[in-house]
Amino acid sequence: MRVALAEDSVLLREGLVRLLREAGCEVVAAVGDGDQLVQVVRELQPDVAILDVRMPPSFTDEGLRAALVVRAENPGSAVLVLSQYVEESYADDLLATGGGVGYLLKDRVADLAELTDALQRVAAGGTVLDPTVVAQLFASRRAIGVHRLSPREREVLALMAEGRTNTAIARTLVVTAKAVEKHVSSIFDKLALPPSTDDHRRVLAVLAWLRDPSPDHPSVTGA
Repeated sequence: MRVALAEDSVLLREGLVRLLREAGCEVVAAVGDGDQLVQVVRELQPDVAILDVRMPPSFTDEGLRAALVVRAENPGSAVLVLSQYVEESYADDLLATGGGVGYLLKDRVADLAELTDALQRVAAGGTVLDPTVVAQLFASRRAIGVHRLSPREREVLALMAEGRTNTAIARTLVVTAKAVEKHVSSIFDKLALPPSTDDHRRVLAVLAWLRDPSPDHPSVTGA
């Protein structure tokens, strides 16, 4: 897997490069800001672009804005955003670009297995959200139709938001894979997401869920 990395902290950047190489990735570039990463992606076309959220010059949301540019210019490139904080300003826009995106808190990347799993999932077109990110975003969003979901369907959708497959969801909830498939199908029906070759229904379902401020969201656990 060819990876390009943007992180302004030299020490953390070098640490991430070592972790990525240990995970079997080829690090094609490691730069210090979002503008440089956008240029690198244009030139080298990596499989995954990894970006910090807060980078020079303002240290606010440069990474997320650069991620949106990468997705707009190179839809085939997966993007994994790393942050010490949960930034809501551009999270919806990033998720709305479709599959192949992820948002992890930096504490998670110390776990090589977790980082490798996240990279593999976004590179394969999946969506990976840190459980803490999911929980915080849940508290401030609203969607039409989510209130129709059963408590079990909400649990399934919360795990979908973390990027879990049906098999992983079944294992977490201690149910059969067939039961999860039925719940997922019901979720799509209740959120009015018919089959389509143009849309990624799992991503659209997660976006609907993230916009719902209901106080009865299930706690999201998982690694």
